[in-house]
Amino acid sequence: MVPRCIFKPIVLVALWALLLGVGGCGNDSDKVVVDFSKTVPALRPGERASPTPPLRVAVAAMISPKETFDLYRQLLAYLGRKLDKDLEFVQRKTYGEINELLKRGEIDLAFICSGPYVAGRERSGFESLAVPEVHGSHFYQSYLIVNKNSPYHRLEDLRGHTFAFTDPDSNTGKLVPTYWLAQMQERPETFFSRIVYTYSHDNSIMAVARNLVDGATVDGLIWEFYQEKNPAFTSKTRVIKKSEPYGMPPLVASKALAYESKERIRQILFSMHQDPDGKRILTELMIDRFIAPQEEWYDNLRQMYRQMAGGKDTPHAP
Repeated sequence: MVPRCIFKPIVLVALWALLLGVGGCGNDSDKVVVDFSKTVPALRPGERASPTPPLRVAVAAMISPKETFDLYRQLLAYLGRKLDKDLEFVQRKTYGEINELLKRGEIDLAFICSGPYVAGRERSGFESLAVPEVHGSHFYQSYLIVNKNSPYHRLEDLRGHTFAFTDPDSNTGKLVPTYWLAQMQERPETFFSRIVYTYSHDNSIMAVARNLVDGATVDGLIWEFYQEKNPAFTSKTRVIKKSEPYGMPPLVASKALAYESKERIRQILFSMHQDPDGKRILTELMIDRFIAPQEEWYDNLRQMYRQMAGGKDTPHAP
């Protein structure tokens, strides 16, 4: 069997549209709407359906859909070859949609953000299988960035200015700056003049680099990746604050996936760095290896959620 990785296109909203029409405060709700019509791929001409069900893998939109597909295609193809299974690559615009697909058993695996993992683990019933180790660490940080030529040097300097969040459920791109403001007895909707959602960290970096917004918080791993691989936009930004370390975003499995499949996937990922082909793919992704996750790595995230739980700043709040 030759594994095939099927990319499901989604409707992309231009960043200008986000800035002009989507990005106001106060319009989000806890309701998650998922278009399930996009979960069944169309076969290419001449293709026949596999006799065994494909492995359905989702990647949350931590980076833009095209970049996500380009970066993860080789990793997923490697996993498919080792499992001798076809792969179905699923993308959605929001983290909440990915959690909903996991909860309903519409996908088998997903790379998700740490925030949605902590917020949705018990509710959705998924299980963490592995986390990447990067530069010898299983932690990452949120970076507060501004334009390189801007006069801002502290979060306080952004009062009354425009700001980009990535996703309503993002840890580094939403929860962390909201938590910082709460410690200052402030709220995003009153502290900033306007908030927009970009729905990916690379979009937020680009928005700051192009002066479309005055500031944003982004996944430090993604900022560092682009700074090393393609600094066209990161070089036009400046990091003015970093968060405390948080547990790495994990690869999770749906509760519907068989135990034997989960164990086999763990074995493949944990030994990937010892295989020349696997090592090459990991090096391109700037990943040292995959390791087993520990729940205590996410304790400080859980504490943030608990402290924010009394008011409107719940995981799904705008």
